[in-house]
Amino acid sequence: MSGMFPEPDAGNGFLAVHVADLLRSYHALTGKHLIASAEDAAKRAYEAPFVLLSHDGADDPLLTYGNLAAQKLFSMDWEKLVGMPSRKTAEAPERAEREELLRRVAENGFIDDYSGIRVGADGRRFMIRNATVWNVSDVSGARIGQAATFSDWEPLEG
Repeated sequence: MSGMFPEPDAGNGFLAVHVADLLRSYHALTGKHLIASAEDAAKRAYEAPFVLLSHDGADDPLLTYGNLAAQKLFSMDWEKLVGMPSRKTAEAPERAEREELLRRVAENGFIDDYSGIRVGADGRRFMIRNATVWNVSDVSGARIGQAATFSDWEPLEG
C-alpha cells in the first residue's frame, strides 16, 4: 500500500491531493480549519505537531496516511504504518470500542470527543483524548475513508 501512497516529500508535493481531501472534508464537516492556510498545507500537515492519520474505506480499513507525529507516536516509519490495517493501532480488547467509534463517525460524519487506548509497534500503550474522527470524501463527494487527528495523548504504565 505504501507504494500507492509514497512517503510525502517535496518531490510528490507531500501528497497534496490526498491531504487536500483530508483538510477539505475536515472543514466541511466541522467548520474548522486543521491547517490555517492553504499555502504549503500538505507539507505543514506532514510536519505538524499533532497526529494526523487516515485509512481507506475497505471493510478492514488500511492506513493511507500518517504524518511524522503519528509515525513517532506509533513507533513506525511510513513504510510500516501505511498499508497496515488501522485496527492494529488498538489492542485486541479495545477493537470493539474502535468499531463502535467508526460506526458513529460513518453515521454522523464526524465526532470530536473520542478517547481511547492505543498501542505503538514497540508495545508502548498510550491514551489519546479529544480526538476528532471524520469521514473523508474526494472532490467529487465520493467517500474514500476516514481520518483522525489529536494532539492530546499520554503514556500508560504496563
